[in-house]
Amino acid sequence: MMDVIRPDWPAPKSIRALCTTRLGGVSLPPYDSFNLATHVGDAPSLVRQNRQRLNDMAQLPDAPMWLEQMHTDRLVCLNGQDSSTWVAPKADAAWSDEARKVAVVMTADCLPLLVTNRAGSLVCAIHAGWKGLANGIVRKSLLALPENPENLLVWIGPSIRQPHFEVGQDVFEVFAKDSPQSEPYFQIQTVGSVPSKNKYLADLAGLLILELKTLGVEQIYDSELCSYEDSSRFYSYRRDGQTGRMASLIWLDPSDSAN
Repeated sequence: MMDVIRPDWPAPKSIRALCTTRLGGVSLPPYDSFNLATHVGDAPSLVRQNRQRLNDMAQLPDAPMWLEQMHTDRLVCLNGQDSSTWVAPKADAAWSDEARKVAVVMTADCLPLLVTNRAGSLVCAIHAGWKGLANGIVRKSLLALPENPENLLVWIGPSIRQPHFEVGQDVFEVFAKDSPQSEPYFQIQTVGSVPSKNKYLADLAGLLILELKTLGVEQIYDSELCSYEDSSRFYSYRRDGQTGRMASLIWLDPSDSAN
């Protein structure tokens, strides 16, 4: 049986959203078992079966509009697109205000964001690792939506959390240069009681929430789930290297989109 996470947020009833886990599919180790990515080395036939299982068991209104995620700052609009002829573009965010368009991002440690508005009239999915966050994928995507950020709701799915996310001085400097407010989200790594030179534990979700609040987003809902920590339920690139990907999806339900 497919295991999914439903966002715990007060989204309007027109909004459907979920995040998959690694459970409930047909992929073999090290992708066991519900890998949805075609670019990680898994057998294409098994990925196709997993994607079909997702479509069927989640009762999706249409096939997801998959992206070729490259840690870009690019948002694509799904309006007017046909899933049967869709060719995955190089992008890390997608949005739509049309019913039946399923926006999706894949992750295995990076931040998956699902976004809607108070009226329940648009959906957006964003993939943000530290590079994407630093490049402005979240800021540029939200500011491009036809909605004031203060009217948006954002859910943050499973991602690597601070105790497990070691980064170097280069990552610290990227964020600190643009925003001194980000410095408290980097904890100096220690070996025993000795500080490790130029090594930090980064609070990626905290950096994201800081950016969301700066943009004026008031309704932020963090799952607080750690992809690295829970190996039985989540894929983690940092933990395992060769591994699969989860998917976070959001769409407007045709039966309720007018409400």
